[in-house]
Amino acid sequence: MKNNDYQLYISGAIKLGVSFGVVSLLARWVTGNTILSSPETLIKYGLIGGIGYSLVGALSSILFGFLAKKIRDNYPGHHTIGDVLRQKLTPSGYWFMITVLILTCFHSLFVQAWGAGILIHMIFPIPHFIGLLLFLAFCFFIGGVGGMQRLHQVAGVNVTLIFATVIIIPVYFYIQEGVYPVYDGIKLYHPYLLYIKNTDAYWFIFTAIFVFFGQILIDRASWQRMFIIQKEKVQITFTLTGLIWATIPLALSSLLMITIFGRSFENIYSLFSELVNRIQSSILIVLFVVFIFCSIASALSAELHATTTLFVKNIMEMFFTLTNEEKWKYTYIFSGAVCICLLVIVSILTPSPLTLLFFTGNIYAAMISPILYIILSKGVLPFIVPFSSFIGAIGGYILVTRTEDFKGIWLSFTISTVLCLLVLIYKTITRNNSKVL
Repeated sequence: MKNNDYQLYISGAIKLGVSFGVVSLLARWVTGNTILSSPETLIKYGLIGGIGYSLVGALSSILFGFLAKKIRDNYPGHHTIGDVLRQKLTPSGYWFMITVLILTCFHSLFVQAWGAGILIHMIFPIPHFIGLLLFLAFCFFIGGVGGMQRLHQVAGVNVTLIFATVIIIPVYFYIQEGVYPVYDGIKLYHPYLLYIKNTDAYWFIFTAIFVFFGQILIDRASWQRMFIIQKEKVQITFTLTGLIWATIPLALSSLLMITIFGRSFENIYSLFSELVNRIQSSILIVLFVVFIFCSIASALSAELHATTTLFVKNIMEMFFTLTNEEKWKYTYIFSGAVCICLLVIVSILTPSPLTLLFFTGNIYAAMISPILYIILSKGVLPFIVPFSSFIGAIGGYILVTRTEDFKGIWLSFTISTVLCLLVLIYKTITRNNSKVL
């Protein structure tokens, strides 16, 4: 494969084994939302919520691993989720799903860029706009221009930084402070964190299962990595990724507990700046700051690469016959335009991490049954299957305006599931009748 071949941009030059497959997936899934949502979950739902957040993420990856094996068996020769959708849906259904994917792509990119913007503002004494501009320029050259090969090159470094941070810094603090003083400080100043009968926390955990699983089901970057992991190792790779990923939110929660024990705090976002202030070692401060920005940059670059690939391969190529050079040209233009849009939007909006996660929670929950139907069924599916996700999401959003977010997410999942079951029953009855005749 030539160095300028566009296929090299999409999937890289090699098939991934278990170890590097896990590294590549971790580099994708240790995101700004992981870093910022962990403390918010801990503060809002206590230790039960923090532990549940980790377990739900692990379970989602493990479940997707079972599907990944099935996908690789049923859809050989594909490279993106768009390729599978093109094979299984009618033109109207395909374009509807591509529209949903593009919208969720931009949401995911916004979450990462917004997280980077918040952390730049808290840690560095430079203008917010300048810091974000430099960050997005870096992501553009890694994910937008470099492609899968460049992402593979930085993934190993990123994962090394992640585990160096979540192991070394907590050990450093607990050796200095001791375990019991931290526990006593939390019990005195923040006893609600230790309350294990918090029904809201359990409600959050069960709802998060639908959000997290729906998110990974339509994650463009995870699908691309699934297709470049060796077929016989794809399931174990996702399983190990989930188990290892679960330790990272837990480690981040322990870091935040070190920060708040024995004192109050101003707000959730101030916890990271307070943590930096409490780290007395210059080396550990540098390690922590580099870990944060490498993690977010890696996740954003992976999403930018997947979004650009989806646009060029599964949208533009449906209308035009593109040469190799034209594919590269539109890749640079589109990824650059996305980064500029992110720079402008993130400079204006300031939502919270959990709000961002559950804002699209209705969409992710509503997508579960249609995507499972698409993956597991045979033949081309009617438009109602993908469109059921839209009906479910709308139903959920209507309920959200009258009650809490979590009930809307459950309703979104229920509506789309019922519609998909009705289609399945109808197709089964029709097929049986045709056999009888």
